[in-house]
Parts: sequence; structure tokens; C-alpha cells
Amino acid sequence: MAAGRAGTAYTLHPYEVDGGSGGHSYGADAADAIGVPHEHVFKTLIAEVDGVFTVGVVPVSASLDLKALAAAVGGKRAAMADPARAERITGYVRGGISPLGQRKRLRTVIDSSVRDLPRVYVSAGRRGLQMELRPSDLISLTEAVTAPIGVG
Repeated sequence: MAAGRAGTAYTLHPYEVDGGSGGHSYGADAADAIGVPHEHVFKTLIAEVDGVFTVGVVPVSASLDLKALAAAVGGKRAAMADPARAERITGYVRGGISPLGQRKRLRTVIDSSVRDLPRVYVSAGRRGLQMELRPSDLISLTEAVTAPIGVG
């Protein structure tokens, strides 16, 4: 696990996955399953900003503001990446994409609300497993910038 190799303290939270999710909010399901507020669980989304794959990490209670994501990396236009391409690029399956340990390091923007939390939860690389760590560690490990990219 990328966090462990870096010597970062983290806690894993396994949970049962409902096989009938059908593509709805994996993040909200995770928050409910591990019993933490939706604002503390962050989802990892892959977008293309001016043709460059970019990671947006926002609370599961929010949506990704594509214009704000583009602005955060100095771009003009952003669109969500095709889910199949996102899986190939990251090496993870949809609903289990982690901001950590991706096949190729992608530029990453984390919603600035993460700075207000004592702990944050992100996918640990598969459905049914969340990783809890300090926001500062998540920012450092992903070499992310923070910006207000979540809406709602």
C-alpha cells in the first residue's frame, strides 16, 4: 500500500459491498457502511483538463465542479474521463479508484474542505475498503493542490 511504503499512519476500514449498487454512489454507500459523515469520505474522480488526465478528490456529499478543477490546474476546459479509460489509467475499478498508488501519478486536486477535517477517508483501491488518514498526509502523498472544487 502506497501510504505504508511512505511510512504514513493510516487505518483500513473494510465493509460489505452491496452487489446491486448498479453504479450509484459507491462513496455514500461506503460512508454509511463505516458510519462516518458523508463530508469526511472523499471520492476520487478522473477528468481530462485540456486533454490531460487529472484527479479530482471531493466529498461524496458533493459533485465535482469541472470549471473549478480546470482553473485549479491552470486549464480552460474539463470533462469527466470515460469510466473505462479511468480504470485503465489508474489500475483500479470504478467505485474503488484511490487517489493513492495509481499506475501513473496524475496531477491531483483535492477539495479545500479537506483542510477542515481531523481525518479523511478515501478508497484504499477496491470496493469495500476505505483508508482513514490525516488530510495533510493525503495531500503530501498525492502531491496535490487544494482548491474549492466540490459543489453541493
